[in-house]
Amino acid sequence: MTEKKTKTTTIHGDTLTDDYFWLREKTSPTVIAHLEAENAYAAEMMKSTTALQEKLYNEMVGHIKETDDTVPYRQGDYFYYSHTEKGKQYSINYRKKGTLTAKEELVFDQNELAKGLKFFSVGAFVPSDDGNLLAHTTDTTGYRQYKLQIKDLRTGQLLPESFERVGNVAWSTDNKTIFFTTEDAVTKRSDKFFRHVLGSGKTDLIFEEKDELFDIGAGRTRDKAIIFVGSESKTSTEYRYLPANAPEAELKIVTPREADHEYDIDHRGNLFYIRTNKGAKNFRVVTAPDSNPGQQNWKEFIAHRPAVKIEGVDPFADHLVLSEWESGLQRLEVLDFKTNQTHRIGFPEPVYAASLAQNREFNTDVVRYNYQSLVTPTSVFDYDMNTRKASLLKETEVPGGFNKQNYQSERLFATASDGTRIPLSMVYRKGTKLDGSAPLLLYGYGSYGISIAPTFSSNRLSLLDRGVIYVIAHIRGGGELGEEWRDAGRMMKKMNTFTDFIAAGDYLVKNKYTSSDRLVIQGGSAGGLLVGAVTNMRPDLFKAVVAQVPFVDVLNTMLDATLPLTTSEYIEWGNPNEKASFDYMKQYSPYDNVGAKAYPAMLVKVSLNDSQVPYWEGAKLVAKIRALRINNNPLLLKANMGAGHGGSSGRYDYLREIAFDYSFMLWQMGLAN
Repeated sequence: MTEKKTKTTTIHGDTLTDDYFWLREKTSPTVIAHLEAENAYAAEMMKSTTALQEKLYNEMVGHIKETDDTVPYRQGDYFYYSHTEKGKQYSINYRKKGTLTAKEELVFDQNELAKGLKFFSVGAFVPSDDGNLLAHTTDTTGYRQYKLQIKDLRTGQLLPESFERVGNVAWSTDNKTIFFTTEDAVTKRSDKFFRHVLGSGKTDLIFEEKDELFDIGAGRTRDKAIIFVGSESKTSTEYRYLPANAPEAELKIVTPREADHEYDIDHRGNLFYIRTNKGAKNFRVVTAPDSNPGQQNWKEFIAHRPAVKIEGVDPFADHLVLSEWESGLQRLEVLDFKTNQTHRIGFPEPVYAASLAQNREFNTDVVRYNYQSLVTPTSVFDYDMNTRKASLLKETEVPGGFNKQNYQSERLFATASDGTRIPLSMVYRKGTKLDGSAPLLLYGYGSYGISIAPTFSSNRLSLLDRGVIYVIAHIRGGGELGEEWRDAGRMMKKMNTFTDFIAAGDYLVKNKYTSSDRLVIQGGSAGGLLVGAVTNMRPDLFKAVVAQVPFVDVLNTMLDATLPLTTSEYIEWGNPNEKASFDYMKQYSPYDNVGAKAYPAMLVKVSLNDSQVPYWEGAKLVAKIRALRINNNPLLLKANMGAGHGGSSGRYDYLREIAFDYSFMLWQMGLAN
């Protein structure tokens, strides 16, 4: 049992009792010892699966082509690509000038940069227009705190400048002025936008976002004409811009922020192409002159279609590509500026995922996209927007005897408590019995309007080949069915997210896809909130729960404005300093609803350097369940002591983590042997 040191918070006449607040002391040797003791306990409990973990790891390694190249993409005069080598954790970045037959130039070897580090990740990777300099950012702890450096690709040397806590980076056309955003040291809110001329020793702050509900992001339009900085809250945006060839120019505003108005911009010719939800719940597209882009000059370009959510607008010289969601599926629609005709790119399967890839060049008739499904590995296509012909450049090779014909993918619908139809994406190996005897892994997320596309995973084959059915529940709070779907699962309607997921579980049991004693659920981050909440609500429905970096201490976290993300999240969950929000959030906050009940087996995973969901949330949840539950199912906390929100950064280390998770699942499904 974990030691209790009671801390109370009184608010709205209610008292929150937190016996495990002390676990927040990240630098305390007692806390580190506690996490290490939990890891030792988890290892001991999982000892019987050691051989299985090794077997799964080897299977998953056997399903990846360890030495491989990505498809090169063009940017300026160069083709850029990355290379992996057998036995090496990280990618090596290369480029070739002019043609793919040109001499290979090393950009950098991430394995060298990661030497001696437990964690390494590249963030921004932005070459200057002339291709001589590379602005890049790296994180060496997992805390998503990136350092900006500039490498001279002619000499291989780093320039003397470096900047901490950098988010986005953009070059002006002069190849010496860079713009970048930085984040606050405590809250991690991106709030400042700087201009720096290389070698000048001078860095100018040109914009600061003071509103704590807003973060900023920056970039440059594909036509290279405009540098922009966008302020974004969960429900409102505002853009400023300057010409990329006039880096000293003043920032101008596109249109001032308004409550519930979201828009973003791209550029072509002398026009902005603006995706806006003004009078259009699922967005429409307008144009505006870049000399005066205020709303009085907006012209309708693509009208609102209530059943189609426009998620992205990508202009090219002669075409425009819309990324859309319709009926829970991704669509890509092409508009020809010369003829004003539109058409959709066709895809071969009924359930799939399709999205634009790296398209860095403006003057092109070819758009690149990624395609995959639950049974088709990730594939890269170049699509000629004039001839409407798609060319497959690469389908990711899956060694180890994979044949997509051995697997079946389906789209099902569960019915929520209020009658709403909840889409489910399912995959299983053909021959799996659909009589209630199959184990099933149910995954969900359901927050921020983020859509979970039905994508391929070679790792997942280790489950499917053992007779496990895999299902994604596209619950409310996500974006798969548009903005109304998102709104129906946030703020004071958040409970729909959880009851939708429970409805999905009930449906799968009732319709004999699985049974409760074989049903395992999984979710990470806000998906960890999901699985934590439903475990309190319906512990009888699930055999086991895997909660990864879970956001489970909702009230305590959202009452602490000093924590990263808290203030900007007030418009996703609510602000518990207001009584109505507090009372509503208290209904579902997993930590606050732990009680004397029989809990399913649980694996809770946290990372010590997680900046998005602190490690202590999962650690406190496990401590409280252990103290209050009335049964003795396995309850494991696994803490990664050298990583952040996304887990291990090295590809082999990451597979070890998945092998551990899968072993726990298979053990609970009765398939450990």
